Amino acid sequence: MSPLLEQVLQQIEQLTPEERLELIRQVAEGLKKSTSIDEQPKTRWSDLKGLAPYPMTGEDAQAWVSRTRREADEHRERVQ
Repeated sequence: MSPLLEQVLQQIEQLTPEERLELIRQVAEGLKKSTSIDEQPKTRWSDLKGLAPYPMTGEDAQAWVSRTRREADEHRERVQ
């Protein structure tokens, strides 16, 4: 821990609980402004619609479900 951080933490201990909460609020606001968290656009699932070809694996969905279930059953039989 840096000496500056240790000094700041010692000073924070002298604050009242209300002052500590205000400090947290101001530090959080400063971080929001210094990072681009608010500037990042939110991606919606509907924006992704149609981006992947159907079927993604080149296999019918029902065939995939049946195959993976069969493979899982075979694996469980081998493990027992």
